Amino acid sequence: MLTTHTLGFPRIGSQRELKFAVEQFWRGELDEAGLNATGRELRLRHWQWQHAAGLRFVSVGDFSYYDQILDTTVLLGAIPKRFGFDAAQLSRSQYFELARGNAAQPACEMTKWFDTNYHFLKPEFDHDTRFDGGPQWLLDELQEATQAGFQAKVQLVGPLTLLKLARVQGIDALSLLPRLLPAYVRLLRQLAAEGCNWVQLDEPILGLDLDSPWLNAYAPVYRELAEAHPGILLTTYFSSVAEHAELLKSLPVAGLHLDAVRAPQQLGAFGDWPAGKVLSIGIVDGRNVWKTDLDAALDKLTPLYHRLGDNLWVGSSCSLLHVPVDLDQETRLAEEIKDGLSFARQKLAELATLSRALCLGRSVCFQALEQNRAALARYRTLPARNDTAVARRLANLPEIERGLSYGERALLQRERLKLPLLPTTTIGSFPQTNAIRAQRGAYKRGELSQADYTRAMQAEIAHAVSRQEALGLDVLVHGEAERSDMVDYFAEQLAGVAVCQHGWVQSYGSRCVKPPMIWGDVSRPLAMTVEWTRYAQSLTHLPMKGMLTGPVTLVQWAFVRDDKPRAEVAYQMALALRDEVAELDAAGIAAIQIDEPAFREGLPLKRADWPAYLDWAVTAFKLSAAGSRPETQVHTHMCYSEFEDILPAIAAMDADVITIETSRSAMTLLDAFGEFRYPNEIGPGVYDIHSPRVPPVAEMTTLLEKALKVIPAERLWVNPDCGLKTRAWPETEAALINMLAATRQLRQRLAAGTAETLAAASVATAAHVHEGECCGPRGE
Repeated sequence: MLTTHTLGFPRIGSQRELKFAVEQFWRGELDEAGLNATGRELRLRHWQWQHAAGLRFVSVGDFSYYDQILDTTVLLGAIPKRFGFDAAQLSRSQYFELARGNAAQPACEMTKWFDTNYHFLKPEFDHDTRFDGGPQWLLDELQEATQAGFQAKVQLVGPLTLLKLARVQGIDALSLLPRLLPAYVRLLRQLAAEGCNWVQLDEPILGLDLDSPWLNAYAPVYRELAEAHPGILLTTYFSSVAEHAELLKSLPVAGLHLDAVRAPQQLGAFGDWPAGKVLSIGIVDGRNVWKTDLDAALDKLTPLYHRLGDNLWVGSSCSLLHVPVDLDQETRLAEEIKDGLSFARQKLAELATLSRALCLGRSVCFQALEQNRAALARYRTLPARNDTAVARRLANLPEIERGLSYGERALLQRERLKLPLLPTTTIGSFPQTNAIRAQRGAYKRGELSQADYTRAMQAEIAHAVSRQEALGLDVLVHGEAERSDMVDYFAEQLAGVAVCQHGWVQSYGSRCVKPPMIWGDVSRPLAMTVEWTRYAQSLTHLPMKGMLTGPVTLVQWAFVRDDKPRAEVAYQMALALRDEVAELDAAGIAAIQIDEPAFREGLPLKRADWPAYLDWAVTAFKLSAAGSRPETQVHTHMCYSEFEDILPAIAAMDADVITIETSRSAMTLLDAFGEFRYPNEIGPGVYDIHSPRVPPVAEMTTLLEKALKVIPAERLWVNPDCGLKTRAWPETEAALINMLAATRQLRQRLAAGTAETLAAASVATAAHVHEGECCGPRGE
C-alpha cells in the first residue's frame, strides 16, 4: 500500500491524561517513575492507533512533557547556562524548571509557534553555547516503539529552524552552525544505528521570507546531514515553498513534504520532482477539524500517484498536535454538526481511505467515500449556516472610529477615572480555585440551579473584588469566576458556534484549551457579561473593567468555517462584540478591555500577505470598540508574540491602553515601542504569571525603570504579564504585593524628583509624541 504518515500526533491524551500527570508531578503527588509510566502508556496507545489505521510509520519524537523545541535543546545539551544544570545529567524536575522558572531564574522565553496558538520555549544561545549532548530520552522512546513492533519515523526540529527561532545574543545565529551541525550529525548516526530508516526534519522557516544567508545555508547543511543519514524527509508546512522549488529539488535528501492544505497552489512548482525521491503531500488538514473532502483530495493526488507511484506519500498537512484527539467522545454535539468534523483519530482513517483508493481504485473504497460525500452534503446544507440578519448587518457596517482622537479621549477619561500616576491593574482573571470549578461543573451537570449558581459566582466575584481593594489596585476586574476559558465562555453564548466536551488542544505545557467551532454565521442572542460586570462594579467605588475577548482572537482561537473568508467571520464576531461593548458602556462601566492576544499570531507567514490581514484585523477590532463612548477607556491585551514589525497596525487599533507581555524578555520589547513612538498608553507586564516564581520588589522596580526610559510616566501602566487564573491565591497575592510596592517606590521617587534621570528620559520621550497624532506612517 501507499505510504501514509502523520507529522505528529497529539500527546495530551483523549482525557488530558498527560496534563493531569504533569501537574501531579509538579505538586509532588506523583514521582518521576509515575510520570514516565503515564508517558509510556500514552505513547503506546497513540502508536497503536496509528498502526491500526494502516499508517506505515508511527511518529516518535512528537511526544513531549512540555514542549518539543525545549526537548530538542535538551537533547543537544544546549540548555541555558544561567540555570547551572548539567545537561547530560538533567533530571525531569530540572527540565520543568527550564520551562517554568525557579526561585533563582525566570523561565525560558515563550512565544507562538508561527501562526498557531501553540507556544514554544525559545532556545537561548550565545558565543559560549555548546552542543555536547543531553539526556537520551528520544533514543529511549525509539527503543520503546521498536520493541513494541512498530516501524518508527523520528521527528526532529531541523537545525536551521532551531537557530532561526532561538534567542541568540551577541553573535550572528548562523555562526553557531559549525558547532550545531556536528551535534545533529552525531544524533542522526545514533538513530541510524538504532535501525531508524526515516527521520523527519521540520524546517517550517522555509515558508517565511528568508534572507539569502539562511537560504544559502541549506545546501551545505543538508549535504552533511544526508551523509549522516540516508533517510531524511525534509518537512515544510503552514505556507508555500514554491519560490524555493529549485533549491529543494537539488538537496540530497530522500524526500520532501509539502502542505497542500494551506498552500495547494505550490504543487505545480514541483511537477518535475526528481525520480527516485519521495514527495510527501500533506492533504489532510492538521490545523482544522473539518472533515476532508476525500473526492477532492483524490482528484489532487491521482495525477501525482500516476507519475510518482510508491514515491508519493500521503500525510497530514502538519502535526495533528493542533486538533483534538477523538470525535467519538463528543456525545452532546448535534449530529448534523458532527457530520462536518474530523479529529486526530478520524484523520488517521481518512489517510487510510485515501491510500486504499489511490492504490486499489475508488470502487474498492465505495462505502467509505459515499459516507464521506453524504456527511459533507448534510453538513454543507444546514439551514442555520447562513443568517440573513447577519448578512444585512455586514452589508451596512457601522462607523469604526470613536469620534475623538486619543489625546481628546484621554482628557475625558482622566477626568472620569481620576487615576494616580502609574496606575495599577491586572489583566482580567483571578485564580480558578477547585471550589469555583466544582460549582461550575455542578451547574453544567444540572446539579446546581441557575439561582444557586449565580449566588455562588457572585460570592466569588465579591471575594476577588475585596482582595483587590485590600491590596490597593487602582483599576479592578471581577475575576472571571464564571468563565472556564476566555474563548469558550463567549462561544457558548454565540449563535453559529459550537463547543465540544472533550475537544482539548495543547496550548503550552499542561495548559489545554477547547477551541470552539465556528460552523455558521455568528450573532449574539443575549448580553454575555453585562450583569456580572454590573454586579462587580456595585461592590466598589473604584473603576471596574469590563472584560471581553476580541474578535480577532475569538476567530484565531477557533476552528473557523472554511466556506467563507476569515475576514467576513471576524466582522460577524466584531458586530456581536460591539453590541456587548455598547451595553457595558450604557451600564456605566468606565473601562472595557477587549483582549487581542492572537492579533500577531494571525499574521500570514509571507510579508506580501500582511497588508490584507492587518487591514481586516484592525477593522474588526475598531468595529467592536466603537460601541463605546469617547470617555470610556478601551483597553486591549496582547501577549507572547513579537510585535516589533506590526507596530503601525497596533497603533492603528487606537486602543486607549495596551497591556503586553515583557517580563520574560526583560522589557526588550518596549524598545521597539519607544523607537516607534507609540502614541497611547502602555502597561508592560512586570512579572511572568506562567511561572510560580514570585519576583522580588527590586526586580520589578528595575523593569519599571527600564520602561520609564522609553514610555512617558503619564502613559505607563503597571500590571502582570497575563491573566492569573492558572495561579493559586498565595503566590498571586505575594506577586501583586511586590508589584504594588515597586509602583509606590517609583511614584514617590517621581513625585519627589529624586529620580531625575527617569523623569528626564520620560520627558524626552514625551517630547516626540503629540497628543492625538497618528504615528503609523512614521513607524513604517
